[in-house]
Order: sequence, then C-alpha cells, then structure tokens
Amino acid sequence: MKTKLSHLLPLLCFFVSTILHAQNTPPLQPSDPDWTIEMQEVSVEARRAIKTIERKGPIDGPIIYSGKKNEVIIVSSLDADLSINNPRQVFAKVPGVHIWENDGTGIQLGIATRGLNPNRSWEFNVRQNGYDISSEVFGYPEAYYTPPMEAVETIELLRGSSALQFGPQFGGLLNFKIKEAPVDREFMLETQQTAGSYGLFNSFNAIGGTKGKFSYYAFYHTRSADGWRDNSRFQVNTGYINLNYAFSDRLKLSFDFTSMSYEKQQAGGLSDEMFRDNARQSNRERNWFSTPWNVGSLTLDYAINDRTDLNIRTFGVLAERSSVGFLAGPNVEDVINPLTNDFANRQVDRDFYRNAGTEARVLHRYDLLNNESALSVGMRAYVGNTLRQQGGIGTTGRTMDFSIARMQENGQEFARDLDFFTYNYAVFAENLFKVTDRLSITPGVRYEVIQNRLDGAFGVNNPVTDRNLDRGFFLFGTGVEFKTSETTNIYANYSQAFRPVTMAELTPVATLEDVDANLNDQTGFNFDLGYRGSFKNYINFDLGYFYMNYGNRIGVITDDRGLPFRTNVGSSISQGFESLIEFEPLKALKMNPRFGNINLFASTAFIDATYTSWNNPAALTNPELDFTGNRVENAPEFIHRFGLTYAYKTFSATTQVSSIGSVFTDANNTVIPNANATNGKIDGYNLVDIAFTYAFSKKYNLRFGANNVFDTDYATRRAGGYPGPGLLPGEGRTFFVGLGGIF
Repeated sequence: MKTKLSHLLPLLCFFVSTILHAQNTPPLQPSDPDWTIEMQEVSVEARRAIKTIERKGPIDGPIIYSGKKNEVIIVSSLDADLSINNPRQVFAKVPGVHIWENDGTGIQLGIATRGLNPNRSWEFNVRQNGYDISSEVFGYPEAYYTPPMEAVETIELLRGSSALQFGPQFGGLLNFKIKEAPVDREFMLETQQTAGSYGLFNSFNAIGGTKGKFSYYAFYHTRSADGWRDNSRFQVNTGYINLNYAFSDRLKLSFDFTSMSYEKQQAGGLSDEMFRDNARQSNRERNWFSTPWNVGSLTLDYAINDRTDLNIRTFGVLAERSSVGFLAGPNVEDVINPLTNDFANRQVDRDFYRNAGTEARVLHRYDLLNNESALSVGMRAYVGNTLRQQGGIGTTGRTMDFSIARMQENGQEFARDLDFFTYNYAVFAENLFKVTDRLSITPGVRYEVIQNRLDGAFGVNNPVTDRNLDRGFFLFGTGVEFKTSETTNIYANYSQAFRPVTMAELTPVATLEDVDANLNDQTGFNFDLGYRGSFKNYINFDLGYFYMNYGNRIGVITDDRGLPFRTNVGSSISQGFESLIEFEPLKALKMNPRFGNINLFASTAFIDATYTSWNNPAALTNPELDFTGNRVENAPEFIHRFGLTYAYKTFSATTQVSSIGSVFTDANNTVIPNANATNGKIDGYNLVDIAFTYAFSKKYNLRFGANNVFDTDYATRRAGGYPGPGLLPGEGRTFFVGLGGIF
C-alpha cells in the first residue's frame, strides 16, 4: 500500500497551527513565506496477515470459555475447496480431527477426535448458530445436514470439556456460525460459482443488508456432480434466511430457517480385491439416499444492564432420512433374475424426526478480590421423536423410489416399525473466578434428566414391545487458566461426560440379535492440559495433553448360544498429545514486506486409544475373546497435517500434506478382511492438496486448486450397511475452479 503524505498537508498544518496557538505564537498564514513545506513521497507497505484459526476469549456473550480447549476456524480466510466442504482442508489446523472421507459430496460431515467414532459426527454436539441440527440429540445423534462452507463465517470446536454448557457428549461442541448481514449497507450481493472434475457444479448466492433497526441475510446454494466413483451422482439444494430486529441497543430478536434437500446415488462398498483393482468401480446402481432437512430457531438477546446478558433460544428440527437399495455385500452382484426377468426387490428404510427445544442462559459479571468474575447459569428443555420404519419391500427399479411394492407377512408395510421419544431437561452453572490478574478458576455443574420411551415392532415375528428408561445425574467439571504472559497461558480442564443408550443400541440390527435388558449408559470424563498463545507476531501455538476415560462402551459379543448379543462390552482410555504450531519466517527475519508472507503450520496428534477392560463372560474360558489391550476401532495412532501458505498482496496459495495412521474396524483388531469387507484393518495414507485464491478489482475473487494431487488410492471406512457393505474408498485426484464476488 502506498500513500502520499503530501495529501495530508492540510491536516498537518491544522495541527501545527493549533500547537503554535496554544503557545501564544501566531499561526502560519498562507501569505507567510514559511507557509510552503517541502515533503518527500513515502511508501508504506503492509504485509498481508495469514490468519485462519483463532481461540475464544475468556467470555463470549453468555458463555464462559476460560480454561477450555477450543479452536475457531475462520472459513472465509482459507485456501480450500469450499465447493465440496473439503473437511481435511477446512479442519487442517485443528489437531487430531479424524475424518471419514468416503463421501465426496460435502453433504454429510463425519469427524471425531481422540479415538471416537466419526460416524456422522455423532460424538459431537453439532449445532448451527448455537442451536441443535442433528436428527435427535440423545436418541439418534447423527448429523445428516452440513451447511455449505461458503455460507459459514466461523466453525467453533470446544473439545472434551463442553459438557457443562452444551450437553454431556464425549466429543464436545461443533458449531457452524453462518455469515451475518453487513451493517454498513442496505443491500449486498455475494456470489460464488465453481466447476470441477466429474461434472461438479456448485453455486452459492447470498444477499444481506441493514436498514435502521432491521437486518437480513439469506442464501441459496446448489451443488451437483456425477461423482468420482461410478454410480455416485448427487444433487443438493439448501436455502437459509436470517431476520433480525433490534428494538434497542440492548434488545435484539433473531429468526433463522434452513431448508435442505438432496438425492444421492450410493455406489456401495468394495471388497479389498476390488479396491486394489479399481477403486472407482461400483456394482450397485440402484442404491439411493435422501434426507430432506428443515431447521428453525428464534433467539432473543437482551443486555439487562452493563454487566448482565440474557440469551433465550428456541429451535426445532423437522426432517427425514430415506434410503432404498440392494444391501448385500460387495461379493454379491445385483443382477437380473432370469426367471423373473427383473431385479430383486430393494429394501426401503425411512426415519422421520420431530424435535423441539429451548435453552436459556444468563451471564452476570461482578467484582471479587479486585477483579471481575462472572457467573453463567442456564436451563434446557427438549423433546425429540424418531419414527423408524425399516425393512420395507421396495420396487425392483433403478431410480430413487421409496414406495412399497408389497406388504410384509403381517400385513404391515415395514418389518420394523418403532416410535422413540426422548425428553431432556437440564440446568447448569459455571462461575469464572478471577483470582488474580493471571489466574482464573472456573468450576461448574450440570444436572441432566433424560427420559426415553420406545414402543413398536422389532420385526415381522416380533411382538410390539414397550421400553422405558429414565435417569437423572450430575456432571461436574473445573477449568483453570494461568496467564504466563500477555499473549500466552497454561490451561487445564476436567469434565465428566455421558453418552446415553441410543435408539439404535436399544433395537437389534437383525432378528437373531439379542439386546441386554440391563444395557447401561456410557460414562466417563475428559482431561486437558495445555500451553497456548503467540510469540511476538510470528509464532502461534497450542500444545496439549489429553486423557479420556470412556466407560461401559456398548458393542456386540457372541453369547453362549453362538448368537450376537449387544451389551456393555468394556471400557477404554484414550490419551495422547495434540499440537498446532504456526510459524511465519519472513516476519521472524524482519524481511521487507514486499516479498509477501509465508505461513508454515504443523497440526499433529498422537493417540493411544486402547481397551482397558472387556466384559465378555466367554473370555474367562477363551482368552482369545478377551480384547483388553486391543486398539479401539476407528482410532488411528497418529493424525498429522502439514502445510505452507504464501500470500502476496491479494494472492495466496496453500499446499497441504495429510498423513493418517492405520485403523482397525472392530474390537477384535482383525487384520485380514472378511469376505464382504465389513471387518479388517485399513492402511494409513498420505495425501497432498493445493489451493489458490486471487482477489482482484476490489470485488472479485478467483479460486482454483487440486485435491489428492498424486491420485492416491486410500480408504477411511468400512460399512456394515448403508451406504453399502464393504470398504469405502476416498476420492482420487480432482480439480476445481471458481469465480465469485461481493457487490
């Protein structure tokens, strides 16, 4: 940036005149011979900052973050393929994020940390703008909806220790914060159009503005592609609107509504031999999946006074999950029967979700020991209903058709027809005690009530059954933060966690499977200890140790009749180290900013997740059935991501390397895959991505790049059912280019 200081001459003369007048000296006049001041042109250049991740302060709104491990991803600053919500790029600087990358659509996000299961991020409390968006928080906590990243301003992760303020989940909080209306104009238009490999087209368009006390923001998004694999085409459409009215400087009312729908062809799983031969192949063309999703919220923010803030949020979910397909293993071909001259009937499964809840929080600041402390209290009331209909006899066709071709033996449409209700009430409180200018202690408590009601038919030959499960429990935790300098601190946090028995665990997967009548909830705790902050202006870091105790894990063992039995199989401990280090060498060397800026980052995690006890009675007589000491399934021993970003004026480029360790897919730690590839070790892998961003003419931007540059064959998941049993490969090399602007 260059500025001619001579343009500031009138202002400079004013200041000189004022000073001289204050000294009773007559000011200079234009007619005076000394009026002319000769100045040289001075060039002032600024080095572009490369900031894509930050951390919450001690307090944000009515929520206390002091002493908690958290990350905030600034999505708009990323060099990343946002057109497909590429998760390994978006979460690159969050250490330890394990991603299931079997779905290149960007529709569903499957992530976990610390040895937990990434299945649709179900170990996290997933939210948008602070409210729930998953199917049913305690009955079926899977997130089928992920907002398009072009619409997201920031992503907040509060790991391990979020139980007291957001819920009892082991994983913590994952919150997508959608962009807001600009405050400086009445109308703004943002558009981003992206094209890519295999027919990818992604279109994002948003409007927003502020007029007086009213503001609005809305977007429409559509994405479609033929897919990298055969039989994997998809289309998704998402609409969103946010309306705000500020009654005063202290009182604001907001309304959100999101509607998403999509249809996706599912290529199904592969055997390991098929994967090695051609990872793009598919022998399923009749498998389809769809999840219409509607989420709404109404939020009231009220600053009662300068020290007290109130937030009340009411929200609801109205959604479906529907699938149809031929679900045999990959070693069974879906072929036309020569006797009927048609395909076999497909299976139809449908879920319907109806949820509503209210959360209220109050934060009050007060003086204690000559420092300002804060008390945060809140409550939650929630009801969720899931209607699950499975095993319907579908059509013999190829298209996405969820209709029922014929009735079951008992005259019903579905073999399984279940109605599941969850009632949840909670109160919680945390207090940030600012003991000194450096030391803060934040103890907290949460009391949770969870009531489950289940009735319906488990199968054609299974009678209608009722099952009720009620419990109330306390969760305790404490956070500590000590400022070692103005920009660094040591933090520690202990928080109890809880994962209730879900609907899927209470219902047998197959008619021969039995479920323990005394199935217990899963309990445990998280502990974090870390050192974080920044050094001068060129190093940013967060170095931490974690320890997670996960008790009473639910799984399937073989009973004395040789049949599968779902019960509490044992307990596990995950511990390890997570670190993020960002280094800007040109700033450290104090080099001239005209050379641009370089950011080097290393996001690393070492995870030791093992079973510490195994409760299978058969292990008493058969040591081979004792899995104590085995690695926890879906838990890689290391997750590393390294990258380099170069920025010069309005251009930036990022190269990223992802290195992920191998995983076992069952508690047995099976190495050699079985015939249908549902069990077996998955090898580790290394991937390289590159992305570029160029802004020009003050309004426009150009984005382009390549994912999986070296076209590496890799897999992250084995499935036992949908989206098709077998090994599910990640995507090979793809390219994208996008043009957008803000007007």
